[in-house]
Amino acid sequence: MEQLTVIADDLKLLGDKTRLAMLSLLKEREWCVCEFVSIFDISQPAISQHLRKLKSQGIVKESKRGQWVHYSLNVEDKPYIQAVLNQMPDSATILSLLNKEQVVASCD
Repeated sequence: MEQLTVIADDLKLLGDKTRLAMLSLLKEREWCVCEFVSIFDISQPAISQHLRKLKSQGIVKESKRGQWVHYSLNVEDKPYIQAVLNQMPDSATILSLLNKEQVVASCD
């Protein structure tokens, strides 16, 4: 029963369209918080809160570079999340849907 609870909690996190889009983008490469701020047009604290929730469930991992934190997927042990993400559009399509032609990061 505990395993079902973990899976249900993980899938609840994917029920938020911002988090689902973030994870879909992370399928192809790692992203910096500052890039997500630019993409989603929401505040850095809001982006960090979404990523903190994903990290607390072990769905993403972080690496710090200078003052910025970069995130990558960590779902090798979560086939049910991999299955959802496999059905999601690629990054170019997601960025297009968000009306972002190209992400210009200011992470330096």
